Amino acid sequence: MENFFGHLKEGLFHHVRFLSTDALETALPEYISWYNTDRISTKLKGLSPVQYRAQALAA
Repeated sequence: MENFFGHLKEGLFHHVRFLSTDALETALPEYISWYNTDRISTKLKGLSPVQYRAQALAA
């Protein structure tokens, strides 16, 4: 969890200034969705989590 929150702060809060809680409520699920599906990870051999899971299931 600590690792995720570190990524969240670096990827979302350090680059965007939210002027309202509504804006934050919109951005947070979008970031979590991106983090869980689209981000490229070196620990996953340069694949996104979805690509890595699909590759593992195909084997």
